[in-house]
Amino acid sequence: QDSSVDLSAIVGHESEDEPQQHVIQDPGPLPRHLLDVPGFIHDVADFMLQTAPHPEPILSFLGALCLQAFLAGRKVRDAQDNRTNLYILGLAYPGCGKDHPRKVNARILYEAGLSGVIADGFASGEGIEDKMFINPSMLFQTDEIDSLITATSKGKDGRADMISNVLLKFFSACNSIYQTRLKAGKKDSNVIDQPSLNIYGTAVPENYYQALSSKMLTNGFFARMLVIEAGPRTGEQDVSIIKIPDSISRTAKTWVDFMPGEGNLANFHPVPIIVEHTDIAKTLQRDYGQKADAHYDAAQAQSDLVTMAIWGRASEKARRLALIYACSENPFNPQITEQAVRWATELVDYTTRRMLFMASQYVSESEFHANCQRLIRILGDWKAKKGDAWMP
Repeated sequence: QDSSVDLSAIVGHESEDEPQQHVIQDPGPLPRHLLDVPGFIHDVADFMLQTAPHPEPILSFLGALCLQAFLAGRKVRDAQDNRTNLYILGLAYPGCGKDHPRKVNARILYEAGLSGVIADGFASGEGIEDKMFINPSMLFQTDEIDSLITATSKGKDGRADMISNVLLKFFSACNSIYQTRLKAGKKDSNVIDQPSLNIYGTAVPENYYQALSSKMLTNGFFARMLVIEAGPRTGEQDVSIIKIPDSISRTAKTWVDFMPGEGNLANFHPVPIIVEHTDIAKTLQRDYGQKADAHYDAAQAQSDLVTMAIWGRASEKARRLALIYACSENPFNPQITEQAVRWATELVDYTTRRMLFMASQYVSESEFHANCQRLIRILGDWKAKKGDAWMP
């Protein structure tokens, strides 16, 4: 065995003469206690698990979370005018049951009297605008996020860039107005008041990670997303056809029928109710915002655009999630409590750190850089599994 080649930098031992580089730690799997949000989200996720051929707790939770976010869209806000719409990406391998939460969500909304509010793909940026003009609150449930990720990453697909730009604008326009493109033959563009666009997307982990790029992370789209990896495929269970529980149907119908605003214009110009924080919750939310700002400032000092983009949205996502928690816990008299904020900030903190870790492993500036990172990942995986044993 030839020991003359120094691999210390790869296996983790650094020379004393070399400057130490900051290593981003892997936060590991999602803590399971974060999958439990009381009330509607818990009930829907539990029903999904009972009826899935291959029950997947994380995908069920994400599906239920996105459903609650959609139902409360354009109906509630917090004192800082944050809204509930979310962009969620669940990463899971083929055969893990990615489609079951989508089916359950569609069935619940259909039985609650909603139709035309669910879409299963992004045909074009113009198509998204047209859909949202007809239904200002929409739930996009799609398994084709893979192709959009790859196309956006390569930066050579004008259609993908258009879709990405439209989704960026809709996310930020939720408490304002969105002006659609100017169509031929018309003098003015259409206006959508307080649009609520929600995305529950799924993708295969390898496809997502390999498509990561600085461009994709710094343009703001994926900084707005909650990206969470599902666990390994579970065993098959015997299931029977089960009716949607009455408690779930009643709560969904309550949200559908709730129209904040005045008269028959409530759907066009809603006036969402304000969900207040408790004093402790307000303090915790402010503290987390300062923490996120500190991470952002540190990244800015190092000109780290990726970290800046991801931490720059952390506080906003935490506020949205705390609002959704409150709506799930008590749809009739929601209040943002200490528990809601602690759950929301812990979830956002985990997803932010995991996203930064995976970016450090996969984001590359060139094909050569990507190959170098791939080699280091292969060596790291070998060491994690085999320790100091020699690789053939």
